[in-house]
Amino acid sequence: MLTSIVLIDTAADRIPEVAAQITDLRGVSEVYSVTGKADLVAMVRVRRHEDLAEVIADGISKVPGVLRTETLIAFRTYSAVDLEQAFALGLDD
Repeated sequence: MLTSIVLIDTAADRIPEVAAQITDLRGVSEVYSVTGKADLVAMVRVRRHEDLAEVIADGISKVPGVLRTETLIAFRTYSAVDLEQAFALGLDD
């Protein structure tokens, strides 16, 4: 299984509609509205590298309101426990 994180810049007035359309694409497991460099972040999980082109170039990039994408391909997955501990740092007071 290949996991990609796709940073998505959208037209400001279309963020909710773009997110809804991207969520419906095969291979997209989650879409987050975020602050910072991108407007949305999509998690894409596919079986083959060839499937990335279908989901990202032929799918996400063609949704009306998408201005630009940047794709990050994950090399390694860490356990959920490790991730929970990493994100919880500094939250216990």
